[in-house]
Amino acid sequence: MRTTRFAALTVTAVFALAACGGGDDSGSAAASSPSVSAESSAGAHNAQDVSFAQGMIPHHQQAIEMAELADGRAASAQVKDLAARVEKAQGPEITTMTGWLKAWDEKVPESMPGMDHSGMDGMDGMAGMMDSADMGKLKKASGKDFDSMFLTMMVEHHEGAVEMATTEKAKGEDKAATAMAGDIVTAQNAEISEMKKLLGEN
Repeated sequence: MRTTRFAALTVTAVFALAACGGGDDSGSAAASSPSVSAESSAGAHNAQDVSFAQGMIPHHQQAIEMAELADGRAASAQVKDLAARVEKAQGPEITTMTGWLKAWDEKVPESMPGMDHSGMDGMDGMAGMMDSADMGKLKKASGKDFDSMFLTMMVEHHEGAVEMATTEKAKGEDKAATAMAGDIVTAQNAEISEMKKLLGEN
């Protein structure tokens, strides 16, 4: 997975600094360089680029919330490791996409610390998003039950992100945004395969 991602990172040095963070040690660079990526994205972009960033930010936020639950609930060290990688990858990507939207003078989705689940129900139609009932069940689970539920939900969540990113790759105009979309497709498809293998071992 990392080899593939490093190949993708050669597309642009800006992207390597600002839009990466998919499971290697470059997450700190991504978190520290949002202004670089934002500046590069202040030019040519289209409505699809805006839609991608505005949709992927809350999508990533929910994935992070799900991942944060694993530390005190998961039985499997592999599940905990996967969850930590999800947090490390998607946090910097949120920062980068927020920078793009500000540079484009577009609305940034509201930050959702702790995620207001009642508010999330309005996003049920977004690909792969969990509703408040799903999140409530996950928060109540522990041990092997949590592992199975987490992996099943995160596979669906990742599949939704891949769908959104694939649309961005095809229809987006901003080079940094389409590059990030390509990285998301590569990274999350690899994690989907990993999670499906873990589900098969349960």
